Amino acid sequence: MDQKNVEKLFTQVDEMATAVSEELNITYIEAVTETLDILYQGQVFEDYPEKLQVDIRNKWLGFNKNDYENEEIRKAIQLATLKGMKGATQQQHLLTPDAVATFIGYLVGKLTEFKEEDIRLFDPTCGSGNLLTAILNGVDKKVVPYGSEVDDTLIQLAVVQANLQKHNIEFFHQDSLQPFLLEPVDIVTADLPVGYYPDDVQASKYELKAEEGHSYAHHLLMEQSLTYLKEGGYGIFVVPNFLFESDQAQNLQKYLRDHAHVIGMLQLPEDLFKDEKFARSVFIVQKKKEGTKPPKQALLVKLPSFSSPEKTANIISQVNDWFTDYHAGKL
Repeated sequence: MDQKNVEKLFTQVDEMATAVSEELNITYIEAVTETLDILYQGQVFEDYPEKLQVDIRNKWLGFNKNDYENEEIRKAIQLATLKGMKGATQQQHLLTPDAVATFIGYLVGKLTEFKEEDIRLFDPTCGSGNLLTAILNGVDKKVVPYGSEVDDTLIQLAVVQANLQKHNIEFFHQDSLQPFLLEPVDIVTADLPVGYYPDDVQASKYELKAEEGHSYAHHLLMEQSLTYLKEGGYGIFVVPNFLFESDQAQNLQKYLRDHAHVIGMLQLPEDLFKDEKFARSVFIVQKKKEGTKPPKQALLVKLPSFSSPEKTANIISQVNDWFTDYHAGKL
């Protein structure tokens, strides 16, 4: 991957999106989606004003999507998405940090290291598709991917992002706590939005519903994820560090004891978060299956700053050793 290509593509997308946003009086993030669609289709939308059509054609001169690697495209789109989201979106719509997305891709690879069949992977909170495409770009296996997102703008962005990177992803545009027409998958990955779920009627159908008031969306999404996991499949969730300290934590712990094995908890570097209260961890569970059992020693890790290559390499070496023992049945 060439960082100069990332910067070059971002500049081109940014200039085109800014022009579209200003001329059509739409948000920058909506304009990014239209810009990416133009670059993918290779033509300007005919319903644009003539002046804008000429301006866009001039700005995209020299673009060839075959000149860019998937990760260059993803990172350029990530930069544009971050610019569009800054100060204009709710916290739960923030992108998964790039280093975290790459790390989750690594974990997917380790958990499926000895799986010979295609990997069915589902992200029920896919947003703009950044985490999902990062995993697809990083896993050296055949993956059959699915993603779900309720937000109109983000699902459109996810679709054009997948198209530009030539990923065949099946998307669901819906509330991810409603039922899916989806066969069980091997892996669920989700950067869980933290907060209350407003639909108490739908929440009442879940074991993790609150006894009083609104239920936690991140709890319900974990239950929904296990519902669509195959027995023996894995869930990889980005969760708040206070996950087991909330007023509904006891119910969550009971649910997990009944339905899953806790595989590990990896605390993400503190410097990824501006405020300690937003700090997150990667929580790994396995859906119970006859013959499976929890590891005697769960993978418990506090990750160092990703900006410290030596410390990170040391921790990754220890994690690799843990997975070697885990797959060998020594844990």
